Amino acid sequence: MRSDSSPGTLPAREHLPADAAGTPVLDVVIPVYNEEKDLEPCVLRLHEHLTRTFPYGFRITVADNASTDTTPLVAARLAAALPEVSVHRLEQKGRGRALRTVWSTSDAPVLAYMDVDLSTDLNALLPLVAPLISGHSDLAIGSRLSRTSRVVRGPKREFISRGYNLILRGSLQARFSDAQCGFKAIRRDVAQVLLPLVQDTGWFFDTEMLVLAERAGLRIHEVPVDWVDDPDSTVHIVRTATDDLKGVWRVGRALATGSLPLDRLARPFGDDPRDREISDVPGGLARQLVGFCVVGGLSTLFYLLLYSVFRQFSGSQVANALALLLSALANTAANRRLTFGVRGRGGAVRHQAQGLVVFAIGLALTSGSLAALSAATAHPAHSTELAVLIAANLAATVLRFLLFRAWVFPDRTEPVRQPTPPAGQPAPFAPFTPAAQHARTGYGTEPPYAPQAPYAPQTAYASQATYDPHTPYDDPTVPHPTTTRPGDTR
Repeated sequence: MRSDSSPGTLPAREHLPADAAGTPVLDVVIPVYNEEKDLEPCVLRLHEHLTRTFPYGFRITVADNASTDTTPLVAARLAAALPEVSVHRLEQKGRGRALRTVWSTSDAPVLAYMDVDLSTDLNALLPLVAPLISGHSDLAIGSRLSRTSRVVRGPKREFISRGYNLILRGSLQARFSDAQCGFKAIRRDVAQVLLPLVQDTGWFFDTEMLVLAERAGLRIHEVPVDWVDDPDSTVHIVRTATDDLKGVWRVGRALATGSLPLDRLARPFGDDPRDREISDVPGGLARQLVGFCVVGGLSTLFYLLLYSVFRQFSGSQVANALALLLSALANTAANRRLTFGVRGRGGAVRHQAQGLVVFAIGLALTSGSLAALSAATAHPAHSTELAVLIAANLAATVLRFLLFRAWVFPDRTEPVRQPTPPAGQPAPFAPFTPAAQHARTGYGTEPPYAPQAPYAPQTAYASQATYDPHTPYDDPTVPHPTTTRPGDTR
């Protein structure tokens, strides 16, 4: 089912209340492993900067990844001297594990992290978290690859960084520019839903989190940073690169099979200006037309390419049938996912079968056009054949869209009729069952994308509704997930 009908589990974005000053609005996590020399200068410098420039309350959390030197003693001494500093000790290594653990237990509405070497200029910290505080964005990252960034590092690391981001763009269609910069932030309400989907516990944690957020339609804000490479970094480049490539393959496969429940990250309908209703236009029609036209244009090019190839060793009718069959299968799969937002493999066989019926109609139109051309002239030119086929395909395209929208991928999100309640009693909400979830989102037939570690979020913002996905909507004590503002009548 189309994802624009999903109610979502994330509340609408809101600016943090101004009276939050004096409370820990920001929690900056510093993951460390055997950093006894760099930890104290880092924390003191960060604490001084936040005290001088940050207008809200803050906390600095040292996440000790099973250090074997005197790092725990240094961290404890800093926590005793500075009330804004706390320490969290982990007995297992892994930057991703440290961030997941601390972020999942923090009560700060904005969560950030940075590397202990402070390679990134701290003047970028406030621009990093400001869009999250204002409610404009869901995540924020520092970018060393922006045109206005100023970066000092060796050619080896420059090549590795740019090559890795090029791989992400080519394989996972990532649009963010820098996945590995150790300077990121996220809103806690987003982290509560996003982190359980992230499996990696090491250096790929950042990339996986960003890819899933981007695919779910969350807003990622990028901040150009000034960055100076740490020549004494203890990161093992070859092992890290190998693990990252394995992570790219795993996430790419999960996205391709539709096993990721990204609808859990949907915002309430109406939070995005693009969701505003337009009079006399069915919901989602404009977006579907654009997607269908893009997919149709690419499918036509694909079809013409196949036809030209098959025509080299077969007749026009056989070449047309083979090219149309293969392009129809690709067209149905692309429209299913991109135009009509159907995720998961549930119903895929039925959709392809219905798509083949639509294909048969297109075959009749194009084959009839070729037959008419052959009757008109005994030896038509190849360019004339292509022109006739293009015209026939344009006619078939209009009919294909109408059949896709009305028959193959119809909008079945009609309200469930409830029995009339007795006089004086309010009507209950319709129960939220797995069948209803599958009918609305297309998700529910695949096994969940299980988190690597258990996740126990703390209390949510007082101004936002708490949503438990296991609680039916007919419980009057639980607010509906789209109810986020008192007095909002939407």
